[in-house]
Amino acid sequence: MISGNINVKARLILYHKGQILLLKQTKPNGGNYTLVGGNVELRESARQSVIRESFEEAGIVLKPEDLHLVHVLHKIKNQQQRIVMYFKAYHWDGELQARETHKFKEAEWFYLDNLPKNLTPTVRHVLYEYREGNFYSEILSK
Repeated sequence: MISGNINVKARLILYHKGQILLLKQTKPNGGNYTLVGGNVELRESARQSVIRESFEEAGIVLKPEDLHLVHVLHKIKNQQQRIVMYFKAYHWDGELQARETHKFKEAEWFYLDNLPKNLTPTVRHVLYEYREGNFYSEILSK
């Protein structure tokens, strides 16, 4: 039995011409690069969450059939547990831009072999595991 809070999140790994999309956080939000995505809300599927968050954060319009689950992360920190589902897509519509300017200042493309140094540790972990072909990984910390 799992006790405590379990938070479910969904994130997007969006490819375009061999690069992936990252959002640069504003300084008050850490100033690091991260993937598009966020919390799965009540009465919302993980895929619906990625579609909603992609538009809200980056102006990207996705279709459910373009999203493919490629990795699941189970993160345990202190007494909190988080399940994060990572979906990959190659197709989208819309005008790419960082829309939630209070949280993000840039939307940028990076090659997987040349990721920024200030990539969040969790995203770095997931991209490594994903590239290694691992569908599931864990981060356990106290």
